Amino acid sequence: MSNFAIETVGLNFTFGRQAILKNLALQVPKGSIYGFLGPNGAGKTTTIKILLNLLKSPSDQVFIFGKEINNNRIAILKRVGALVEQPAIYGHLTGKENLVNRCLLLGIKRSKADEMLALVGLTEAANKKSKQYSLGMKQRLGIALALVSDPELLLLDEPTNGLDPNGIIEIRNLMIELTTKYNKTILVSSHLLAEIERTATHVGIINKGELLFQGTIQELQLLNKPLLEIEVTDIDRASMLIEEKGYEIATKTDAKICIPFISQTESGMINTLLVQNGFTVTSLSQQRKDLENLFLDITKTN
Repeated sequence: MSNFAIETVGLNFTFGRQAILKNLALQVPKGSIYGFLGPNGAGKTTTIKILLNLLKSPSDQVFIFGKEINNNRIAILKRVGALVEQPAIYGHLTGKENLVNRCLLLGIKRSKADEMLALVGLTEAANKKSKQYSLGMKQRLGIALALVSDPELLLLDEPTNGLDPNGIIEIRNLMIELTTKYNKTILVSSHLLAEIERTATHVGIINKGELLFQGTIQELQLLNKPLLEIEVTDIDRASMLIEEKGYEIATKTDAKICIPFISQTESGMINTLLVQNGFTVTSLSQQRKDLENLFLDITKTN
């Protein structure tokens, strides 16, 4: 038995002559939240559509729960729920009516609609027309629609896109609850590194159709070492003092010095060192790399 909910083996995909995916080898462990990261146009949505068999993959390249997708399409898709691009919601129907409609289509008892509304926190808005829902509520209703059939695997394409901070936190908490409490596996795509770092257990980073990194969130964080950014008077003399004390300078500009972040305590000691030697420290902050800088690091090391 495969331990992977999703496995792609050397997945290639082209539109006409343009190669969209190149030798993609995803491995999504069962029970994980797998953050599928990459800039817009990297191939994330195409990959999700292939995993849903909306785009046809070459044979023997895509396996869901250990079964090849083209030969087991119906059996596999019964175990998968998805929210790709915009949720398919009827605006003139209430949230509950949208879910009852989906239940009837799938031959599932209507009471499942109330269960799903409770699960995504929409019970109070059940009888409100869905066109009056906020963007975050619409996304949660979209996830509820994807969950009606009680799938083991959930594919979410940029679910926090366009949401306000509250909406983002709601979706984040819902994903964590679905994996920890209900044993779902979630593949969630995003172009926001910080967002994925907060929820994912595993990460795959894709750029121009190629997988640049795949591993646990801990492995990613080792790779994405934060920096301590110091804004201080007399940069050159301050740099000399910092180096004399055995610290390594990562980057230096006219305005600031960056050194690898070690700990809060260590940052305080560096601050004290500079102040005691007559420097004025105007800012001291921990910085994590954004996705673009992480790409540069990964491509340098590969």
